[in-house]
Amino acid sequence: MSTFSHEPVLLAECLAGLNIRPEGTYLDGTVGGAGHSRAIAAGLGTGKLICIDRDETALKAAEERLQPWKDRVTLVHANFDRVPEILDDLGIHRVDGMLFDLGVSSPQLDEAERGFSYQKDAPLDMRMDRSSALTAEEIVNSWSEEELKRILWTYGEERYASRIAAAMVRARERGGVHTTLELSELIRRAMPAAALREKQHPAKRSFQAIRIAVNDELGSVERLLERAPDRLAPGGRICVISFHSLEDRLVKQAFHKRVDGCTCPKSFPVCVCGFRQTLRLVGSATAGKEELERNPRARSARLRVAERI
Repeated sequence: MSTFSHEPVLLAECLAGLNIRPEGTYLDGTVGGAGHSRAIAAGLGTGKLICIDRDETALKAAEERLQPWKDRVTLVHANFDRVPEILDDLGIHRVDGMLFDLGVSSPQLDEAERGFSYQKDAPLDMRMDRSSALTAEEIVNSWSEEELKRILWTYGEERYASRIAAAMVRARERGGVHTTLELSELIRRAMPAAALREKQHPAKRSFQAIRIAVNDELGSVERLLERAPDRLAPGGRICVISFHSLEDRLVKQAFHKRVDGCTCPKSFPVCVCGFRQTLRLVGSATAGKEELERNPRARSARLRVAERI
């Protein structure tokens, strides 16, 4: 059995949000360790579950963990922003529910060789899909100082983006940065002493920013939210778990655009812009005390749920 497994975040809340029917068709767009998928599959009778992940290691582990329900599960290696094409390839027009967990799974963080951790030495990789060309090493050693500054500030909300970006560029004169601990140390040295006294690890925000850039995470989320809800059946639910403010803002805005996207002036007696509401908000949730004690990584997780109308 693969070690690629992790504690599914907000599991009970996701199952309630999906409102699973035994005969329904559901999609888990980020199967990861299959924690959510196992619970969904267990609730199905004649229904089907489509499991997607861009990480082939995750898919192989999911196949093992979903063996008891293999007759109702289809595994697909792809990015979740391709949901419409995936459903077309499978001959499925509409689904009754979709779940997307936007976080990096624990095994990706814990397995040093993946290069996601700023506390374990490994090659600078950070690719979720290891067949992709772009790596963190390429970004750190070849992107312009201005572009490095932009991603550190935009994706990591890093206050010292200018200092860190400049340090990355200077490091090229000494042969560049090639491992996670080299990068972590470079970031630490670039920061003022006051910043190093903060509780949070000094490299956390920068590593997040670079990981997002490597995997085009925000672009993928935008494309997903623009396209996937159209493949929900009436009454079908979409559940999205985000782990930082940038992602959550995208989810919130995309949902509201479909709930109340009318652009007409408030003084107009009727809508003339052509807006048609396609979603209604069902609710949101964060982890409770019991889950946080069991899984501290759930602290920053927020679930948002909407229903197709």
